[in-house]
Amino acid sequence: MSRLRIVSLVPSVTETLVAWDHPPVGCTRFCHQPSVAQVGGTKDPDLATVTSLGPDLVVMDREENRREDHDALVAAGVPVHVLAVRSVADVGRQLGALAERIGVVWEPPTLPPPHPAPGVRVFVPIWRRPWMGLGRPTYGASLLATLGFETVHGRDGPYPATSLEDARARNPAAVLAPSEPYPFTRRQVPELSTVAPVRLVDGRDLFWWGWRTAAACERLGEDLGDLVRP
Repeated sequence: MSRLRIVSLVPSVTETLVAWDHPPVGCTRFCHQPSVAQVGGTKDPDLATVTSLGPDLVVMDREENRREDHDALVAAGVPVHVLAVRSVADVGRQLGALAERIGVVWEPPTLPPPHPAPGVRVFVPIWRRPWMGLGRPTYGASLLATLGFETVHGRDGPYPATSLEDARARNPAAVLAPSEPYPFTRRQVPELSTVAPVRLVDGRDLFWWGWRTAAACERLGEDLGDLVRP
């Protein structure tokens, strides 16, 4: 059976398809795959370019992508597969269904057992100007919970607006500043240090799910383990 021509509008999926030896024929500019044709961003794909690639399947995610782009592709007769990953537990189920659809044999990742709650309270900024934090339900917060962390904005929705004053008032033990979607670097450490001690973390390990999940848990667990060990 010939391989399907797949366009991926989800960076996590693109990385996973490459790892499955089933690279897409098109992907977004955020997917870090320079040898694959780019079709725009996750929120603003060029649908004409997508359809020009003659895809047998376009893969989207409910959080990453827009409903109107999904509807436009469906109206154009393009088959679309929609994922919905909001937790570590979703990874095996959601990617298992995709693997079956495209004819790939895949074993779900072996993950560490969930850490007992409550976890160490952390502030995870995901944007600056305006400040936004990581809440629930999100894959990133779920992964952190597995490693023994609780986001201070966990009850405020997925990505709530906030301020450094508000974050500080929630008394986090640390700030985990990811390299994406906002590229936090050492330049922002003095500013974030007014909230709590800062750790810079790999945003792809924190937010990209799929093939990366098991190794990301291991890497982040090693990098941040001293914060949860008594």
